[in-house]
Amino acid sequence: MTQGAIKSIVISVAVMASFSSTNVGAQSARDQISIVGSSTVYPFATVVAEQFGRGSRFKTPTVESTGSGGGLKLFCAGIGVGTPDIANSSRRIKSSEVETCASSGVEEIVEVKIGYDGIVLANSVAAGQLSLTTRDIFLALAKEVPNPNGAESLIANPYQKWSDIRADLPDSNIEVLGPPPTSGTRDAFVELAMEGGCKNFAWIKALKKNDESRYKSICHTIREDGRFVEAGENDNLIVQKLQANDKALGIFGFSFLDQNSDVVQGSRVDGEDPTFENIADGAYPVSRPLYFYVKKAHVGTIPGIEEYLAEFVSDRAMGEEGYLADRGLIPLPADEYAAVVDAVKNLRNLSL
Repeated sequence: MTQGAIKSIVISVAVMASFSSTNVGAQSARDQISIVGSSTVYPFATVVAEQFGRGSRFKTPTVESTGSGGGLKLFCAGIGVGTPDIANSSRRIKSSEVETCASSGVEEIVEVKIGYDGIVLANSVAAGQLSLTTRDIFLALAKEVPNPNGAESLIANPYQKWSDIRADLPDSNIEVLGPPPTSGTRDAFVELAMEGGCKNFAWIKALKKNDESRYKSICHTIREDGRFVEAGENDNLIVQKLQANDKALGIFGFSFLDQNSDVVQGSRVDGEDPTFENIADGAYPVSRPLYFYVKKAHVGTIPGIEEYLAEFVSDRAMGEEGYLADRGLIPLPADEYAAVVDAVKNLRNLSL
């Protein structure tokens, strides 16, 4: 056989391999569900995957913690066995992400709201519990803050210690370990905690109607002078760092607080403790819904997706007494839960 003929065969095989790895319509080259996304949803998805693997004829799904934004980017990259089937997210998918998905051929998406979660500012149990307001949180972490002299202007954040913000707060340096910009927890934290505090300043709140982009820039931009430290997507690592440094605070989901309550404690925010009950009834101000998204084109091609969905939304998993509640997930109210089960059963397309 000539060198040219061999080269032609190699190219043909490579093209065929590429096609089979990207075309879901072709025979599946993967017999295991691939899940990516939120570090907050990760422990819930992992326990469901393990239950599913033990109790079904299908392989245990792979679950990767990539952050909500990172997971949705992978999810929206296209259709095919080389892309994930499911993306976990600790915030709702953005319209821009839906557009990115559609431009890559991912046009049918099923949204599954799994429950609620609180975002906590935690520290070591070796230190005292902090009682903060959302105003305190904004002043501690914003890149620019209102001028302390009362003028309706901004200055670079001058606060170095918690006691600089309020005299009854600890006389220790502000040091907060938190998630990166790709994290849904970060998105929700700046929207709920920082913006919640930012709105305490009437002149900034008024900007929302007149100059929303400036308003968001002020309320959502975190300082970059070392007082806030991006600690990655591994919330367990943040817990470990808090154990080693009782002066630091860490930002993560309630489930990680719940599972590590022997070593870390949540700060009170606006007078409310981050408890299961306070998050469930909406009293705790920094709480948000959690989701995952399913690539409908992969259902029926990648084995077990429908069965995995059925396990996740089952009463024994997502119900009030389900095993996910035991892991710290705040269950959906009955009417919301019924709507989610119906949407999953009918693989109803996402509607923004």
